[in-house]
Formats: sequence, structure tokens, C-alpha cells
Amino acid sequence: MQAIRTEKITKKFGRLKAVDDVSVQVEEGEVFGLLGPNGAGKTTLISMLVTLKKPNSGNGTVNGFDIVKNPSEVRKSIGIVFQDSSVDDELTAYENLDIHAAMYGVPEKERKKRINEVIKLVELSDRMNDVVKTFSGGMRRRLEIARGLLHYPKILFLDEPTLGLDPQTRKHIWEYIERMKKEHKITVVLTTHYMDEADLLCDRIAIIDHGKIIALDTGEKLKDMLGGDVITVTSEHSSKLKSRLKGVKWVKEAKEHNGKLTIRVDKGERKIAEVVGIAKDNKIDIKAINLRRPTLDDVFLHFTGRTIREEEASGKERMRKRIASMRGRR
Repeated sequence: MQAIRTEKITKKFGRLKAVDDVSVQVEEGEVFGLLGPNGAGKTTLISMLVTLKKPNSGNGTVNGFDIVKNPSEVRKSIGIVFQDSSVDDELTAYENLDIHAAMYGVPEKERKKRINEVIKLVELSDRMNDVVKTFSGGMRRRLEIARGLLHYPKILFLDEPTLGLDPQTRKHIWEYIERMKKEHKITVVLTTHYMDEADLLCDRIAIIDHGKIIALDTGEKLKDMLGGDVITVTSEHSSKLKSRLKGVKWVKEAKEHNGKLTIRVDKGERKIAEVVGIAKDNKIDIKAINLRRPTLDDVFLHFTGRTIREEEASGKERMRKRIASMRGRR
């Protein structure tokens, strides 16, 4: 059964098509990943699916409800964790959850039971009555996930849920997501800038750029699509090396980024010596060179022209600005 279905859904802002004729299906119980550069259309697509924005054309259903004709039914059946923190710092964890339960019409007799269930799931039972402003960033994210699950949604939308968190907290949140999928058969739509997160959690991954889905498959099949091996060269003259490799028959692709040159080839263990030889003949100094199989980062670079690390860096910059802004309001 399909939890989400869109047909040629489009959203414009003036002349800009933020989402451009996107047709996609998400199966019930699936963890579906959305990857793309900043401004690619990920958040706009999610905003339409959760009925925060209306499409200019096309149509979509979520849990069988039309996102334009039946927005109330859609909202009742989904949970959302946004990029920006939306819990109230001045309230306790319990109070935040209780208000949310009331807003979603959870019967008063059931609220305490559900609150205890979700807060236990994210391991915050011992902090239930503490004011949220005393929580760490990771604890706030876990509370927001608990809040998103409070009314037993069929689909949970997670928009960069682990952005800016430390590796240990990210790992804990991954475990919650996997547990939700297995124990509660919840469908999860996830946007992330972390390739390991997408590779580990997602059943299928869609790469979106300029408002269009340009690749969609399992992580393994996306990596297999590139084929061959990847040689990465670190050099102050990577542009020069790239130009010298242009036209070389065994080079499938060569892309430069951040002082590094990524070269896709077959039988990389043989070609690495040839790359070194070409660099030596052209008096190009190589600081480092390595050989590996393609990763999701290579897939992202192939389709978007940027590495996910560059996107992650800009994401961290957004997080720093967000934190500075929050401090300025206090």
C-alpha cells in the first residue's frame, strides 16, 4: 500500500519552480530519504505533503487523503519534526507534550498513558518534569520526536532531525527511527545531509535538485549505478590535473571540488599508477591519493556537482546562525 503518492506536483515562487513536476510514491512502512543541495526543493516538497503549502499544479495524497481537499485528515494522520526547534523552552517536557496532545484531540484519559509511552521511547522519562531550557540540543530533538509520535501518526516527517548533533546522539536517534519502523510500522520521510544516516536508515533514496527528482533507488543500487572505482587526488593543482585527464579514454568522470579531484575508473588498482604518472609528467605535485569503491557521497556529487560535505558545512553554518539568533532574542 502506498502511504504517499504525488503526480506532477509543482510549487512556484514567482518565476522559480521550487518543486517541478514531481511524481513519487512512498510505500507503507518504508523509510524514504530525500537528499539534495540547499534550495533543491526538499523542504518545499515536504511542506506541500504536510499541507503547509498548496501546490500550483499536480496532486498528491497522504494516507489516502488529498493534500488540498482533505488537509485536516492529512494533518491528523502525520507527525512532523522540523529543522527549527519548536518546543517551548519555558515549559516542562510533560507540559509540551500535554499541549500537543490536546491540540491533536487526544482524549484526556489517554494523554498521560501516551505521554509516558513516547517519553520512555526517547529515554527522557527522568527529565519529564524538567523545564526544556535546561535540555541539551540532543535532548530537545528527542523530545520533538516524542511529540511527533504522540498521536500515533501513520507517517512521520523528519526534516534534518540530527543536524548539528554529536555522533553519539545521532546514533541514538537512528536507533529510535529503526525501532519505530519495526515495532510500529510507521512510514518515515527523512531529509538529511549525513550520508551514513541515509545509507543506514533509508529503504530508498531520492536525490532532488532544481525541484526535480533526478535519481531514485536503494542506496546500494544508486552506488552500483556509478560502477567501477573512485580515485581521489589531493593536490594544489587539481584543476590542471583534471584538464590533463580530459579525453583519456579510461576516465569515466573527473570532478574537482575543495582542492580534490575525484576520478571514476574501472580497475582502479591499475589506473592509480597511471594517474600518478600523468601527474609526474606534467609536474603536478600530489599530496595524497587513495582508491575506494563508490559511496553515496560520490552519487550525490555525480548528480548535483557538489559533495554532501559542502552541503553539511553550509548546514552547520545555518545552525550556528540559528543558535546566534535564538540567543539574541533572549
